[in-house]
Amino acid sequence: MISAATLGSAAQGTGDSAEPSAGAAAPAAAAPGQKKLETVRIGYLRTYERTLALSVLDIPPEDIGLAGANVAIKDNDTTGSFMGQKFLLDVVTLKPGEDVGPAVEKMLADGDHYIVTDLSAADTLKAADLAKAKNAIILNAGAEDDRLRNDDCRYNMFHTAPSRSMLTDGLAQYLMWKQWRNWALVEGEHENDKLFAEALKRSATKFGGKIVAEKVFEDAGGARATDSGQAQVQRQIPVFLQDLPDHDVLLVADESEVFGTYIPWRNWIPRPVAGTAGLVPGSWHPASEQWGGAQIQNRFEDASGRRMESKDMQAWTAVRIIGEAASRTQSTDPEKIDAFIRGDDFTVAAFKGQRLTFRDWDWQLRQPVLLGTEDSVVTSSPQEGFLHQVSELDTLGYDRPESTCKFDN
Repeated sequence: MISAATLGSAAQGTGDSAEPSAGAAAPAAAAPGQKKLETVRIGYLRTYERTLALSVLDIPPEDIGLAGANVAIKDNDTTGSFMGQKFLLDVVTLKPGEDVGPAVEKMLADGDHYIVTDLSAADTLKAADLAKAKNAIILNAGAEDDRLRNDDCRYNMFHTAPSRSMLTDGLAQYLMWKQWRNWALVEGEHENDKLFAEALKRSATKFGGKIVAEKVFEDAGGARATDSGQAQVQRQIPVFLQDLPDHDVLLVADESEVFGTYIPWRNWIPRPVAGTAGLVPGSWHPASEQWGGAQIQNRFEDASGRRMESKDMQAWTAVRIIGEAASRTQSTDPEKIDAFIRGDDFTVAAFKGQRLTFRDWDWQLRQPVLLGTEDSVVTSSPQEGFLHQVSELDTLGYDRPESTCKFDN
C-alpha cells in the first residue's frame, strides 16, 4: 500500500443535524453557538503506478481520478453546509497487483459506507463482494469492462465509468452518421485490447458498420523511445498496414499503449483513424466547455493545475452522486441515501447537457459519450437520428433486452 489519507473540507451551515445512524460517522465538533455537522465518509480506493506510454503526454498524472474526487468533496461540502452535512474522503492507493481485500475491510471498519473505486474489473468485483457483507456500496469510476454490467453485475455496485460498449457505440454512431460504413480493424494482443476490439465488432453489428479486415499487432517488447525509433516507425507501420483492403476508417484497439499512437498519419491508405487513437471516445475531454463545462474545468484547474480527464470526471460524478443524494434526502442516513440513489427520482448534473440517471437493470449511469482528438471535442453521442423508446442514451451500451445482469439482492 502506498498511502492512506483522509481528505475533505468541513463547511459549516445552519441545517438541523439528525442523529447518526449505523454506517454514518459521529457528528463533527462545532464551535459554541453552531450546530453540529453530520459527516458522510466516502472511501476512494485505487491502484496507481507510473507507466510507460508511447507519448509522454499520455502518461496518466499521479492524481488521475483522485483530483476529481477532491473537487467533488468541496462541492458536496458547499451544498451540505446548509443542511449540517460535511463529507470526508478516505483515500487508499495500492500498487497494481496488490491485494485490495485488506484495504476494503479497513474502509468498511472505519465506517466508509460508500467506496469509489478505480481498479481492474477483478478487483472491483472483489471489493463489491466484500462490501456486500456490510451493505455498503461500490461506485466504479474506473473499470469499463462490460462483464461488470452483465453476468458479473452486483446489486451494490454502481458504474460512473462508461462501459466499453457505450464508448464504441458512441463512436460507431458518429461513423454511421458520416456514412463511413467500411472499417478496417487493427488490435493489440493483450486482453484489454481484445475486449475493446470485441466491443467495436459488436457496435458494427448493432449499427450496420462492416469490418472489412482485421489485423493483430504483436507486442515485441523493447524500448518505447529510442533515437532511431521515429525512423523505424515511419517505415514499419505503413508496411504492416499495406495489405488492408480499401476502407473508410481505420479502427485501432490498443488500450495497452503498444502501437496505437503510431498509426495516425502513418497508415498506408490515407484514411481517418479512430478508437484508442485518432478520434477517441470518452466520458469527458480536457477541452469540453459546453453545458457549463468551462466552470468545472476552471475550478478543477485551479485545484489541480491541469485540465480534467475522463477518469477525473468519473470520480467527480461518483462523489457528487453521494452529495446529491444526501442533499435531496436532507439526511446522512445510509439507508435513506441508498434508497434515493436506487429510486426513480434520482438524477445528477455532470456538465453534459442533461441530468444523468442510473439504469435500473445494471446500475450503469446513462451519459453521453464525447468523441475528441488530442485538443478538441469533435462531437457528442448519441447522434441525431438514433432513437429509443425510453432514452436516447440507452442506444449506448447494453439496453434492457440485451442485458444478462440478474441482481442477487
